[in-house]
Amino acid sequence: MELRQLRYFVTVAEELHFGKAALRLHMTQPPLSQTIQALEAELGAALFERNRRGVALTPAGAALLPEARRMLAQAQELPQLVRRAASGEAGRLTLAFVSSADYSVLPPFLRAYRAAYPQVQITLQESTSDLQLDDLLHNRIDAGLLIPPLPEKAREQLDYLPVLNEPLVLALPSGLPLLKKKGKLHLNALPPLPLIIFPRAISPALHDAILSVFRAAGVTPQIGQEAIQMQTIVSLVSAGIGMALVPQSVSNLMRTGVEYRALSHPTPLVETGLAWRRDNASPVLHGFLELLRKNVIC
Repeated sequence: MELRQLRYFVTVAEELHFGKAALRLHMTQPPLSQTIQALEAELGAALFERNRRGVALTPAGAALLPEARRMLAQAQELPQLVRRAASGEAGRLTLAFVSSADYSVLPPFLRAYRAAYPQVQITLQESTSDLQLDDLLHNRIDAGLLIPPLPEKAREQLDYLPVLNEPLVLALPSGLPLLKKKGKLHLNALPPLPLIIFPRAISPALHDAILSVFRAAGVTPQIGQEAIQMQTIVSLVSAGIGMALVPQSVSNLMRTGVEYRALSHPTPLVETGLAWRRDNASPVLHGFLELLRKNVIC
């Protein structure tokens, strides 16, 4: 079946007259009739009733008409669709992100990107940094918002752009007596609460940065619970199970039973950045990168 056959069929169906349809199509009637007959033979059903009173659609022809119009309309849109895809204005982007990015860079980036590229379908998946690196190396995602550093082997295949640097803050159970006073806190002033932290394998740099804050203050924390997601860590703090050091943006996660406080001494800055495969030539990805570079926070 050819689009030309469908176009001829729709024209005859609209005119219900082969002569008038031929005039509309700037052709003579015999080749038009032959084309319709060939289409009927290919479909195995008569599309028109032909008699002395004129031409009428058969039930098969009436069923084909809206579908033929839809297919012709889609065919007309194909060149524009291809141009949009080639320019990165249409297509699909698969983006992974660490949970802390959901409270900092991810929402404004997505708003800006959706406004600039409304035809792109974005698939989001929350994932830890180690899993993102594996997904990137195996081409399962286009890009990932993660916490560096990238292992040396990954750096051979991936590019990286820093997008945010932020300090660590304390997440403490509400109701502690020292929280009655406003202001920054020192780790030495805290009661001996267990530390809630994620396993080191997930993000060694952030794990080590958190423990370095305690070492610098001369405090040896007791690790009471490990959790993978920041939401879970904050939930455990709200349940009174312990305290946590989290990136400052996590304080945007308001949870009953949790109070966030800055530390009175400096902390290492936690970096979040975007990683992607160097050989990924997707126009959609490159449009995302171009917009991201214009909106980088750090």
